[in-house]
Amino acid sequence: MIGVYGGTFDPVHFGHLRAALEVYQGLKLREMRLIPCYRPPHREPPVADARARLTMLRAAVGDDTGGFKVDNREMRREGVSYMVDTLAELREEIGDEPLCLVLGADAFVQLHTWHRWEAITALTHLIVTHRPGWSLEVGDLDPALARLWRSARVGDAGELAAAPAGRILQFAITALDISATRIRAMVARGESPRFLLPEKVWNLIRLQGLYHIKRDVDEH
Repeated sequence: MIGVYGGTFDPVHFGHLRAALEVYQGLKLREMRLIPCYRPPHREPPVADARARLTMLRAAVGDDTGGFKVDNREMRREGVSYMVDTLAELREEIGDEPLCLVLGADAFVQLHTWHRWEAITALTHLIVTHRPGWSLEVGDLDPALARLWRSARVGDAGELAAAPAGRILQFAITALDISATRIRAMVARGESPRFLLPEKVWNLIRLQGLYHIKRDVDEH
């Protein structure tokens, strides 16, 4: 099975990396693809440009990827990054091998607003990550999404391997209260975000002057 973890990664931080690792290990994936978005369809454009975000992500993963792979297909494609297009490309490449799209619970409840969202479950399983103890209020979902949740949800990761796509699994992850928005704000104020993101990423932020870094920011 192959995992797909997308995002703007603006910048990548330990919240992203830990969630991806826990899913990779927990589902015994063959590979976890980290796919940086070129331009998100549902939010403002990233602050750092595509090259800087890709460089930071590659630095975070490092040379010893351990099953992680940085996939820059959305960067190469440019334009608005629609996940359905990315998944269709991957499906064509890997054939019938199970594919698992990792989504935070907050993203899943908005899935019905995504471009061609109903085609997504024909291409991939959905792994809905959440904090321990979280529960979904099905009555609050869009009706079509609620029907999908009821019909496709499985309770055992082993059921994902039996089909290439179409199932939903809840997956509890370590709750790390880290956000890229907070990190960008800290850097802009001249505060250090050390220990919230990999040291190599912090070094690149300083070196490239990303996020309007102030000269008096902590460099140790």
